[in-house]
Parts: sequence; structure tokens; C-alpha cells
Amino acid sequence: MNAVREELSMEWIAICEVKDIPVLGSRVVRRPVGQDIAIFRNAEEQVFALMDECPHKKGPLSQGIVHGNSVTCPLHNWNIGLSDGCARDPDVGCTPKFQVQVVDGKVHLKTSEVKELGVS
Repeated sequence: MNAVREELSMEWIAICEVKDIPVLGSRVVRRPVGQDIAIFRNAEEQVFALMDECPHKKGPLSQGIVHGNSVTCPLHNWNIGLSDGCARDPDVGCTPKFQVQVVDGKVHLKTSEVKELGVS
């Protein structure tokens, strides 16, 4: 195993293939402890990961509509930025975001971030 792949396997957790996330859609990563993670893919093939919880009323962002670099919460139509997890004006509040890395068509999350937020 080369050094880059060894570092990747230690610092990052493989989640799924990019093709497993529908364009303008999401996939949910179920966690045994803590809130689930929503992984999104926009029309530009960018991949983002947020806590699957709107900062407003805890709505499931994974069930929202992806547009550009935002997702609209299905409960009250708040627009949440996919790159920062923050609500767009006039709304306020943020949901935690996760670092994402795509390597060879596979989506990875940073191990330390996932563990800090409840995954063992």
C-alpha cells in the first residue's frame, strides 16, 4: 500500500461511491450514536456532508431539495448552505458540516470528525 492510500485509510472513512448519491439528492449515513449524516451531490458533481438536521426545527435535510450549493429543508423551507451548514438570510443558525474527500470515485469522511460527533 502506498503512503497516500495508507494515510487515507487511517484518517478517512469510506462511505459510498459518488454514483450512489443521486444528482441533486442525498444519501443518509446512519450512526449508532448521535445524529445521522446527510451526504449531498449537486448538479456540478460536488459532494457535501452535513448533520441531517436543520438548525431551525431539526427537520431532516436529507429529504430536502438540493439546488446550487444549498438544500431547502422540507419542513419550513429554510435554505441551508451545503459548504458551511449555515442558514441563508433572513434565517439564522447552522448545522455541523463534515469534511469530504472524493478519491477514485469514493466518498470519504474525516475519521476524527465523525468520532468527535458520536461515531465509535
